[in-house]
Amino acid sequence: MTDTTTQDLKGRSALVTGASRGIGLAIATELATRGAAVAITGRKPEPLQEAAATITADVPDASVLAVPSNTGDPDSRADAVRQAVSAHGVVDILINNTGINPVYGELMKADLTGVSKIFDTNVVGALGYLQECYHAGMAERGGAVVNIASVAGLRSTGVIAAYGASKAALIRLTEELAWQLGPTIRVNAVAPGVVKTKFAEALVAAGEDTVAQTYPLRRLGTPEDIASAVAFLVSDTASWITGETLRVDGGLLATGGI
Repeated sequence: MTDTTTQDLKGRSALVTGASRGIGLAIATELATRGAAVAITGRKPEPLQEAAATITADVPDASVLAVPSNTGDPDSRADAVRQAVSAHGVVDILINNTGINPVYGELMKADLTGVSKIFDTNVVGALGYLQECYHAGMAERGGAVVNIASVAGLRSTGVIAAYGASKAALIRLTEELAWQLGPTIRVNAVAPGVVKTKFAEALVAAGEDTVAQTYPLRRLGTPEDIASAVAFLVSDTASWITGETLRVDGGLLATGGI
């Protein structure tokens, strides 16, 4: 049941991309719990509808709209924002969560078509969604944006290098947007460490317990860990925070490694 004491987002509407599972679904659920109407996107309609059902099961009075959408497709982004605005009147909160990583390993052997796709989705797609929301009313009304980056955008990995470079670009984009869009629109980023999701399965091939021992807090993250940080950043509690990248990594980067 919804805890009404946490409804600091009541009366606002959010668009969360890539929310059919994992971190995106946890974020959408947390925002709905706090009173926001939410629109969620994902490429596959069936998992997206299942995600919407999960949110309404957790938050029975939530207003949830599921919009199949491809972040890498400009027309699809525009249609998703139109549907969100039609359903909820405006988009006050944008969470750019979509991220892909079809390229692993050495950059000198990387397929450049795959690298281009990573940047087109992870960086250009995020900017494209914000442009759509900006021109659909956020420019006049103001709002809050959170881009989901990664610790791989802050420290070299050698394994997910192209992905990390795209997240570094997203972090830099966050800072630039914060400068350009203030004072009415705040733009921040969250940089997770390894979070227990299907997306991260390849990164914990050595075993969850083994990988967790490299973290000062001795555990991997959960989608809910990231959702709580995002909810804070879009709330009025964070009204003097913009251009920031919040590491939510169990202390991983404090060790000097990754």
